[in-house]
Amino acid sequence: MRIAYVLSEAFNNIRRNGLVVLGAVLAVFVSLFLTFGTLIFGEIARINTAKWQDDVRVIAFLSAEFRDVDGLQDEIGSWEEVEVVIYFSPSEAVDEAQRIFADDPRMLQIIEEDPSIIPASLRVRPVDLNDYDTITQRLTNSPGVSDVISADDTVQQIAAIRDGLRVFFWVLAIALGVAAVALIANTIHMAIYARREELEIMHLVGASNWFVRTPFIIEGVFEGVFGSALAVALGVGLYNLAEDRLSDLPEFITLNVDSTFLIGRGLWIIGFGAIVGIIGSGISLAVHKYVRT
Repeated sequence: MRIAYVLSEAFNNIRRNGLVVLGAVLAVFVSLFLTFGTLIFGEIARINTAKWQDDVRVIAFLSAEFRDVDGLQDEIGSWEEVEVVIYFSPSEAVDEAQRIFADDPRMLQIIEEDPSIIPASLRVRPVDLNDYDTITQRLTNSPGVSDVISADDTVQQIAAIRDGLRVFFWVLAIALGVAAVALIANTIHMAIYARREELEIMHLVGASNWFVRTPFIIEGVFEGVFGSALAVALGVGLYNLAEDRLSDLPEFITLNVDSTFLIGRGLWIIGFGAIVGIIGSGISLAVHKYVRT
C-alpha cells in the first residue's frame, strides 16, 4: 500500500508540473545524447585508428643497385619503434600498382611499357602512430634507400581532429549535464513548494522523512531515466541510419561498431541518467525545510 501511494504521488507530481518536467527531461536528453554520441564517435575513431595503424606503413623505396636487402630489413626490424618490416619485390610492387591504378588506363600503360619505374620497397609498420616521424628520418639516412613516403601527416591530422572533437563534445555534455541537474532540482523544488501544506500535515501525523521524500526522488529518477532512454534510442537510431546510408564510404573507413558496445554504453548512459535524477532531487530535498521534521 505504501509503495502504491509513493508511486502515485510521484506521478501526480509529474502530471501537475508537466511543462517543467518536460524541460528537465529535454535537458537530460540533450546532454546524454551528446555524451552517448561522443562514446560512439570515440569508438569509431578508435576502430579506424587501429585499422590505419595496422594498414598504413612507412614505405622505403630501394635503389635498383642495392643488394643487401636482407641485412637492411633485419636492421630496421631491430629498431624499437618498428613492429613489422615487409619486403615488396619489384614484381609484387608492379602488381600492387596495377591494382591501385586499375581505373587509370594512362598509368597502366606507363607501367606496362616500363615496369622498372616501380622499385622494390620495404613496408615498415610502426609500433605507435607517434613513431612515424622518427622512423621516416632514420630510413632517409639508411643506405640503399632512395625515397621514403609516409602517412604521418594525414594520420596525425586525423588523430588531432578526433581528439579535439572528443574534448569539445565532453565539455559540452558536462555543461549540459550540470544544467540537467539544475533543472531537475528546480522541478522538484517547485513540486515540494506546491505541496508544502500537505507535507507539513503528513509530518504532523507521524510520516517519516523518507516516506515524504521518496516520491520526489522517484520523480527525479524518472526524469533522468526517461531523458537518457530517449538519448540512447535516438543515438542508436541515428547510428544505424548512418551505417545504412554511408555504406559506400571508402573501404579504409568503417562505421561498424559492435552491438555489445552499443548495448553496454547505452545501459551505462541510462544508469547515469538515473544518477543525474537522484542528484538533482537530492539537492532540492537537502535545502527544503518542508521535507524534513
